[in-house]
Order: sequence, then structure tokens, then C-alpha cells
Amino acid sequence: MLRALGIEVTPTQMVDLVDSLHFVDIRSRRDFKHSARAVLVNQREQIPLFDEAFDLFWQARSEGELLELDLGTLLQKHQQQEMELYRRNPSAGESQNDSQETEEERLLTYSDRELLRQKDFARLDDAELVTVQRMMQGIQWQLEPRRTRRHVRARQGQLIDLRRTMRQTLRHGGEVMQFTYRERKTKRRPVVLICDISGSMERYSRVLLQFIYIVTSRLDRVESFVFSTRLTRITRQLQRRNIDDALREASAVVHDWAGGTRIGEAIRTFNYDWARRVLNQGAVVMIISDGWDRGDVQLLGREMDRLHRSCHRLIWLNPLLGAEDYQPLVRGIQAALPHIDDFLPVHNLASLEQLAAILQKDNR
Repeated sequence: MLRALGIEVTPTQMVDLVDSLHFVDIRSRRDFKHSARAVLVNQREQIPLFDEAFDLFWQARSEGELLELDLGTLLQKHQQQEMELYRRNPSAGESQNDSQETEEERLLTYSDRELLRQKDFARLDDAELVTVQRMMQGIQWQLEPRRTRRHVRARQGQLIDLRRTMRQTLRHGGEVMQFTYRERKTKRRPVVLICDISGSMERYSRVLLQFIYIVTSRLDRVESFVFSTRLTRITRQLQRRNIDDALREASAVVHDWAGGTRIGEAIRTFNYDWARRVLNQGAVVMIISDGWDRGDVQLLGREMDRLHRSCHRLIWLNPLLGAEDYQPLVRGIQAALPHIDDFLPVHNLASLEQLAAILQKDNR
């Protein structure tokens, strides 16, 4: 279809398009459209033609002649628009007000996106940070639900509901007409995020707080905390609809940004003041920290052990773990490692995608 409109599409681009679909929600027409456009369109002036062709394709016409007719009409329309533009301003094709170029017209190729997926958060410039934040929105956050002890009706399955089957049998004169089934009821697990915002984490704090905001907006039951020398709950602040407003309000209630690090004291505060309220029903807890701790590491070990026994799954996310030569030598990490279920990197978009995949498959 695109070739018929004069947009050259190579086999390599088709392979890249298929690969790119692993990183977007294909149920979202907007995300799919932007991904396809970034891979298949090489010239800015082809963007309007691609957009209209995309919309035409997804109208799902039942007859091929109608689609062919619309393609011809569409191509003729754009040729007329180009001629009219040239007639009014012969130099428009060269300049065309680049200063008024919209964000959506600033195309990122698939290779550009792949580079951003792999680039360390600490090395992003302001423009890249905005793009990464937009790409971060496409990650699907969904936890494996927990099974409760209660049972509910099921259309089919391996567990026969004997009571309901017998009642139906009695209503039919003692003849078994149909088996009824039941299955264990499932509920979504709560999530607790505890993020280190001390001085050693300053390079990562901004983008990781955006990650926490996105997780909070996608999942139902999320509690969020930050710490440096003390623990602060920011759950309510992150419930604002606008991310900038949410982060601004969170910053206003935190008084120890980029300070020292007291991980053990922060975890102890959580265990004593918050654990009973937020760790019910098999919560998943994620601690985000590089492990640099100026406090009592023995206290950290004890409190991590207590936290591990109180939750369903304890995950430690370390931005330094993305380095090839990283070794867990700092005292804080050594004290925590015996008590965690997963030790994962959180330094770029690819590591967040890995985390999302792990959370969807709970093997514990």
C-alpha cells in the first residue's frame, strides 16, 4: 500500500517494524502508528501521506476496489497539495518553517530508539530525557495475580463443584445433566516502591521518580516512599494526573534530597510504621538504591530480613548493576543480598522492560 503511494519500503524496514512491535502496546492504535511511522517513513514530507494512508488502511473496507479507489484519490490529493504549495511559494519545499515543526514530526528512527533503550539514564540530556519519558509510557505494567483461598464459579476446569453439581442433579430427578466447576479467586497484589534519593543516586533520581509515577498510574494498589536520611511517603502526591505537578508536590514534602544515606534506618521506619498497613495480601516490594550506606549495616541486615519475611517478594533494583564490571562489594549490598529474591539493574529503558516481564511471571 505504501509503495503504491510512492513511499519506498525495504525488506529490512519490515523486519525492523516487526522487531519494534515488541516494545509498544499493539492494542494502542496511536502507539502502533507512531512506531510504524518511525520505522517506515524516511522523509518528513511523507508524514501526512503516511498518516492518511494508515487511517485509510484501518477502516477495514470490505471490498478491495474501494480501497484501490481511495488510494488513487489520496495520492492525487497530496500531489495537488504539493503543486499548490509550490505555486504559492517555490522555496517552501526547502524551508517550510522548520521552527514550527511539531514534536510528532521530529522522527526517531528505529535505530535511534534502540540507542535510547540502551543508554544509561545518568547520561541522558534534557531532550533525550523527554523522549525516554514518552517511551517509558509504552511499557506494560501488570503483576501476576495471587490466588486466594476462596473459590468462585468457573465455566470449565479441573475442579468440580460437587455441591452445585448435586443440587442440579436433584432438580433433574437424580440424573447428572452437567458438571459445574469452580476455581480459586484471584486478586491483584499490592506494590510498594522505596526509592533512594541520596546524593549518590542524584544522577538517577529524576528519571526513576518518573518511573515510579508511571507504575503508580498503571497499577491499582501502589504505595511509594523515598528516603535519604529518613523515610517519606509520597503516595498521595503521585496521584496527581499531571506528572510535573505530581513530582513538584513530591519534592515539596521531601526535606532530605541528595543528602546522606541511612538505608537501615529507612527500612526500620517502614517496618515499624507502615508494614502492617501496606504489606497485606502478599505485596511485592521494590527497593531502588545503589547500596551506598553510611549507617549501621548490621541494622540494615536485620531490617531486610524482617521485611523479606513480611512480603511476598522482595526486589532490589540497582542502577549500578548495569555496568559490565559491577561487583556487589559495598557493605549495604552485601548486607541486603541474603534477604532479597531478585537483584536487578534499573539503569535504562531495556532494564525497565526486563523488570516488567519478570513481574508478569511470578515464579515464586
